[in-house]
Amino acid sequence: MQRRFLILLFSLFVLGALTACGSQSKEDVVKKLEKQSEEMAGYKTEANMKMRTGKEEQKYNIQVWHKKDDFYRVKLQNDQDEKGSQIILKNDSGVYVLTPALNKSFKFQSEWPQNTSQPYLYASLLNDIKADPDAEFNASENYFVFKTKTNYQNNKTLPFQEIYFDKKTYHPVMVKVFDQDMNALVEVQFANFSKDDSMKKEDFDVDKNMAMAPTEAPVANMEGEELEEVLYPQETFGAELADEREVKTEDGKRFIMTYAGDKNFTLVQEKAEVQAASAQYSVQVNGEPVQLWDGVFAAFEYNRLEWNHNGTTYQLASNELTQDEMVAVASSINTAAMVK
Repeated sequence: MQRRFLILLFSLFVLGALTACGSQSKEDVVKKLEKQSEEMAGYKTEANMKMRTGKEEQKYNIQVWHKKDDFYRVKLQNDQDEKGSQIILKNDSGVYVLTPALNKSFKFQSEWPQNTSQPYLYASLLNDIKADPDAEFNASENYFVFKTKTNYQNNKTLPFQEIYFDKKTYHPVMVKVFDQDMNALVEVQFANFSKDDSMKKEDFDVDKNMAMAPTEAPVANMEGEELEEVLYPQETFGAELADEREVKTEDGKRFIMTYAGDKNFTLVQEKAEVQAASAQYSVQVNGEPVQLWDGVFAAFEYNRLEWNHNGTTYQLASNELTQDEMVAVASSINTAAMVK
């Protein structure tokens, strides 16, 4: 009799524990996520990101380092552009976008990443959850799932996201970002998320990170090489190509395209210039780093965007396009190539 009573008591205890685990509220989970964020001295993770915002799917391998409180290193590598990786750094001097293959960097005085959603950063995901009072929550067998609004400053066409956290570790597992019709256009899959308290401030130094990528430096200088193809934007906001000029430069050719309409703009393309390792090229920007819809980071300053992609430097300028519209035009350039 006593044995049966003990078995029944144990069964009730286990059932109660399982019920308690499965009935955690949204508030309970958010508190644990916040506690984990506060207690982590830093973390490292790798992720794969798929972007279906253009005609062709773009795939990125992402490596994230974060040191408390505000040090970030995010490396983005497009699987079709081996030498075109970018590194986004944030340290106590500012925010930097590095292109190691070109020995080139942009420096910003920016609030990145706090001022916009970032689907591969733990703190950004937590901020989006906390900022949305209408965030939906449910628990599956293995995951806590939040559905929230996003805060993309340069892309209002991706208003929703689903964020999956592991129920045992509270680590991010997956993020899906949706358009208005609930099509998943961006998907981030996390791997190897681990707490790390060994990182130093020096790990987020610009020169050190430039030097960490020697294998990405081009084997030969691009000087004398011609631009193989000229790309045209699909999104022009009604403007039409009014003029196209080819200008010879010391390093090859520069193509200048003028679009005219309700909102005029100029697009310049030329072969990216590789700086000598001993003469690293750094540009101070009084603006923001903005991420184009294909994952590439661009420098925005006043009425101009500049970015590098697949060995080409692009500049887009307009007095009439808004920043969001300029991002839309720039993002549409790499979706359909037309050979000149």
